[in-house]
Amino acid sequence: MNPDPGATADPLAESPHPARRARRGSGAVTLHAIAKLAGVAPITASRALNTPDQVSAKVLQKVTEAVASTGYVRNHIAGGLASTRSRLVAAVVPTVAGPVFLQTVQALTAALAEHGYQLMLGQSGYVDSREDALLDAIIGRRPDGIVLTGILHSPEGRKRLLASGIPVVETWDFTPTPLDMLVGFSHEDVGCAVANYLIAKGHRRLALVAGDDERSTRRLHAFQAAAHAAHAPPVQVVRVPAPTTLKSGRSALVALLAAAPDAPPGAVFCSSDLLALGVMTEAQARGLSIPTQLAVVGFGDIEFAADLHPALTTVRIDGNAIGRQAAQFIVDRAEGRGVALRAVDVGFSIVERDSA
Repeated sequence: MNPDPGATADPLAESPHPARRARRGSGAVTLHAIAKLAGVAPITASRALNTPDQVSAKVLQKVTEAVASTGYVRNHIAGGLASTRSRLVAAVVPTVAGPVFLQTVQALTAALAEHGYQLMLGQSGYVDSREDALLDAIIGRRPDGIVLTGILHSPEGRKRLLASGIPVVETWDFTPTPLDMLVGFSHEDVGCAVANYLIAKGHRRLALVAGDDERSTRRLHAFQAAAHAAHAPPVQVVRVPAPTTLKSGRSALVALLAAAPDAPPGAVFCSSDLLALGVMTEAQARGLSIPTQLAVVGFGDIEFAADLHPALTTVRIDGNAIGRQAAQFIVDRAEGRGVALRAVDVGFSIVERDSA
């Protein structure tokens, strides 16, 4: 018998590709489609997905198979609207191209996952920062927390963050008056400490190669001030675009040597380990002995620093501690617990190796 041409076929029963035929409107597979494919009521399918211990093993298997065959993903936003919890945390970093923030992101991701939260990552850039645009998109999605890099935000960005009521953690910087919560360190203290370290080693002709971002600039100014206070000659400075690279480090040393051929620097502080690697590469290409003719200090203590020849003296920041503390701040606030200490200074250390 030919089927009634006016009848509506059951797409889930007859289609060899139920995921394609079950879609409506937006094209997404719905919970109702999953329930129909599993042969259960929508409320039963919902229980199987959200509280599987409340359904039988047979029902759970049917729903699980329906999900697997269609690629269905639960709408966490709908669940979040009901519970006011999204289980999402958004983080904004200047760049993912360089390794300096990697340890913090990894620790933040792992620590949040331990408590059932997932991390969304955004890249703001250094020049013409996209932070405000990212904040608009992030706040509109109402995550359970926002983790930012640095303490300097536009007036409009600060206003939106404060008005949102979302827990905010600023990182990789320090101020006694954070926007909400903060975990980081003082860039001014870093600059001063490195200058004093090099002067204590007997160096007088100091140079600094720094990215053109704001945090590097504060380290630069503190380095200059400490050198001036020690009555050292004026610090030679070369600025390079952020994010910094090995290539820009090599070019920076060329510029430093060309600017003072009769009085080259005896020590260089670089605003990243990648810059320091570039400076060392160029120095060795020119036959300069490190550290006898040129001492080099980096910033970040990224993985390769200890394995260079000579091994790189650098400033170590505990990115793991920053990430885990930021996660704990967010989880505590999201779950209704108070935060007694809103600003945590993780400090830094100068790791002395062969390059300085």
